[in-house]
Amino acid sequence: MKHDEVRKLVIGSLLLALSLVIPLAMGGILGVVIGPFSATLASHVPTFIAMLYGPLVAAAVGTGSALGFFMRLGPVVGARAAMHIPVGIAGSLLLRRGVSFPVTLALMAPLHGLLESLVVLLFNFTLQDAGYLVGVGTLLHHTMDSIIAIACWRALFYRGIGTPEGTARV
Repeated sequence: MKHDEVRKLVIGSLLLALSLVIPLAMGGILGVVIGPFSATLASHVPTFIAMLYGPLVAAAVGTGSALGFFMRLGPVVGARAAMHIPVGIAGSLLLRRGVSFPVTLALMAPLHGLLESLVVLLFNFTLQDAGYLVGVGTLLHHTMDSIIAIACWRALFYRGIGTPEGTARV
């Protein structure tokens, strides 16, 4: 393996571990649960950072998040967390097209809210609960976690520490 491939594998593995540890250790504790909506602070950050390393890494980290939330908070929250997979893949593809990291996160917010709203409908929640609680709640949660992810990105990547190729744009 080349040095860059090994680095990507190690960073992806660490982000995957974080995406499991955050819900298992802090799910329902460092956050809020209101009906079908829940928010655990920083739970999206590993997936957001994983977007910088490509769609496969983002999908793996999103899968870890879904598994962790399913084990800790059950199938509804696990299904919502599974929406991190398409959000991570789509965000990664935007980054590959040259869209900056902060703009990518902003563009992913409506998709994220919509997907999480739609998936709770499968569990017989009302359209009002899905739209207002989950949709709006996810947009707010996504925004808070985006701020944390951008701070991490600027602190680590923007200064050239482990910067994936082509992602150091502001």
